[in-house]
Amino acid sequence: MKRDDSLWKAILEDVFDDFLVFFFKKDAHLFDFDKGFVFLDKELEQLFPSTDDKQTPRFVDKLVKVFTKTGKEEWVLVHVEVQGYNDSEFAKRMYSYFYRILDRYNKPVTCIAIFTDSNKNFRPATFSYNFLGTENYFKYNTYKVIDQQESELRNSDNPFALVILTVLTALKKGKIPDEKLLNLKISLVKLLLQKEIPKPKIESILIFLRDYVRFDNVEIMTKFDAELNLITNKHTTVGIKEFLLERAKKEGDKVINQKNHDFVEVLLTETDFTVEKIADKVGVSISFVEDVKASLALTSK
Repeated sequence: MKRDDSLWKAILEDVFDDFLVFFFKKDAHLFDFDKGFVFLDKELEQLFPSTDDKQTPRFVDKLVKVFTKTGKEEWVLVHVEVQGYNDSEFAKRMYSYFYRILDRYNKPVTCIAIFTDSNKNFRPATFSYNFLGTENYFKYNTYKVIDQQESELRNSDNPFALVILTVLTALKKGKIPDEKLLNLKISLVKLLLQKEIPKPKIESILIFLRDYVRFDNVEIMTKFDAELNLITNKHTTVGIKEFLLERAKKEGDKVINQKNHDFVEVLLTETDFTVEKIADKVGVSISFVEDVKASLALTSK
């Protein structure tokens, strides 16, 4: 679960604009994509701390600040859960997330659960409570990957459709021979490269596809990498090795950036240093410190 968790969190950040259009097509005009997104992973962790119990199943959750074009609210919150196993407490957890987020930010919140498991009967969509006259009913958006039609996804112009196709392909593991799964995986690579998708997104989806659909047979995986190198070099002049190196660099930069953020936050809250002095001590720009300071002011409201 740890690898899939990392893959999902990365792909959601890399194609979140496409994610929004994919799930909220009729309302996409409300979102101001030019302002980008703010991923509130740390804030969500504070609202719902993860357990250190290694026996507890992991799940993917994202909380994203999305700026809007219309209405009284300048930004709203989108809570995403990617669930890949049966969980009798799932609906209650969705409700818990919702009321904690709403109470914390007092902003409009929409929630969506993406089910990536193979159990067609597992699809919790509501949470209800009734005790001695006290009642509550909570409904959230749901999307069951196994229900989707491959033909519709292949014909879609939305890059996120390739992410869903990847999950559908992974669900076939163990049900078809590895050679056939290999061919399906390669066909997705070719389909991706045929689409008019920006290069950075192509790279992100390729990495998601490469690592999400896995083979137990090392020889099959090596065969896929060789074919992938051949196809990507032919279409983009950059092979999968370069993609992986670039991804590793980005992930490394992200870790460093988070450490700097945490250090700046400590200095802002526990010292009376000026913004300029903190920037000099940490080795970041003044604007970086000011952004952290602004985020602290926002979370303290």
